[in-house]
Amino acid sequence: MLLSVVTLPTIQADEHEMPEPQAIVKAASDDMLQALQDNKVELEQDPSVIYGLVQDIIMPYFDFGKMSKLALGKNWRNANELQRERFTEEFRLLLVRTYSTAMLEYADEEIRMKPFHDDLSKKKVKVGLEIIQPGGPSIPMTLSMYLNKAEEWKVFDVKIDGISLITVHRKNFSTQIRNDGMDKFIDDIAIRNEKIKA
Repeated sequence: MLLSVVTLPTIQADEHEMPEPQAIVKAASDDMLQALQDNKVELEQDPSVIYGLVQDIIMPYFDFGKMSKLALGKNWRNANELQRERFTEEFRLLLVRTYSTAMLEYADEEIRMKPFHDDLSKKKVKVGLEIIQPGGPSIPMTLSMYLNKAEEWKVFDVKIDGISLITVHRKNFSTQIRNDGMDKFIDDIAIRNEKIKA
């Protein structure tokens, strides 16, 4: 579901009237929606086309290095350099798979951007959204973003209905690493990612 944040049609004023983080999210959603429309026939024939669209349009707005470190938590400190590099790449592909599946499922929904209250000068903000489901309850979502050294706003976590995806991953990953060890844990993610690499 997370990817729907940046792929669904947005209900909002012109992006030039928004704070920069909100404008980035709206621009990404508009670009992705257009790509879905432009590639509708190809997607019907081969759904795996979605992986390339997500990587080209969505992924540049996420900081996978930061997300990987947060997702591993204390296990990041215990990992060697090669393990960190492998995990960061495989975690990126895992997120591509997750977002792609969500995008195809929720592509016909709409989102409404909530009022923005954060202070941009603090360089960390939260962008609030709601997925509008006809006949069903709205789903609140929050994108955590920060301003990096290159002066670019990047997403480093998403909360869906109050639940942090990074926190969920960290708990699951911690259990897997404790049971299987770091290398097998990464190998298992890599196996699940093979469909993207093919």
